[in-house]
Amino acid sequence: MNDYSILEQTAGKYGAVVLRNEPMKTHTSFRIGGPCDVMIKINCEALLCELIKLCRENDIRYYVVGRGSNILVSDEGLHGAVLLIGSDFGSVRVKGDIIECNAGASLAAVCTVALENELTGLEFAYGIPGSVGGAVFMNAGAYGGEMKDVVVSCRYIDEKGNIKEIPLEKMELSYRHSFFSERELCITSVKMKLAKGEHSKIKDRMDTLMERRKDKQPLEYPSAGSTFKRPEGDFAARLIEVCGLKGTACGGAEVSTKHSGFVINKDNATFDDVMGVVETVKQKVKEQTGVMLECEVLIMK
Repeated sequence: MNDYSILEQTAGKYGAVVLRNEPMKTHTSFRIGGPCDVMIKINCEALLCELIKLCRENDIRYYVVGRGSNILVSDEGLHGAVLLIGSDFGSVRVKGDIIECNAGASLAAVCTVALENELTGLEFAYGIPGSVGGAVFMNAGAYGGEMKDVVVSCRYIDEKGNIKEIPLEKMELSYRHSFFSERELCITSVKMKLAKGEHSKIKDRMDTLMERRKDKQPLEYPSAGSTFKRPEGDFAARLIEVCGLKGTACGGAEVSTKHSGFVINKDNATFDDVMGVVETVKQKVKEQTGVMLECEVLIMK
């Protein structure tokens, strides 16, 4: 019996997929990251709750990962158990103007369901990579909209492994921050309230925003989206550009020449390549403007 056998046995009871030495680069939008010791694909709330309790009781290091769109994983991999909240835990349900979905549902899928049901309010999220759980965790937003504009409540697992529900007013949602981001909590489902709209207008808005993304963002390269948080009263991309850092490279990583707010994996970049670019940008922007940029991407090593 090894360290993870109790987790594997529990996953087996629920019929969940278990992978050993799974390369994390296949589960991150950066396409970077070495193998994890064990990965369990979560397929229900009860399994996630039980696994978290077991990890804590048995002092097993664990990582809860969604669709990997906002993380950078070390090339050495992750020594511990990765609890993957993805498509196996991504059902979406609609009742009137309410959409309820499991945390692993992709934002793209939920936006499509909203369109099919002629519900408006979530168009801003179309094209944002990642899962609904991750989007609420960091209060993702774009083009004038944020998750806090549509979320009603969430279910989550607390520090002791208990399932709880929290209403919007207690979530502390602000720019790239939430009640969850400062604590060891795991969102399991999200309830959103939208409004009735017209199919054609909703689709036009979604298509317009997607075209804008394609036009302005380097979607042809792997990345984790916007690399730096927006500093008070300014934009990271503007500061990076005025400092002449567009195109700054280290190995296979580069500050995108299309959008300087993105650090991209241009040519088989390593973890160290990306970190090299990030640190160079932070240092030079600080030297030239006095502003210390904060990385928006979660570093996992």
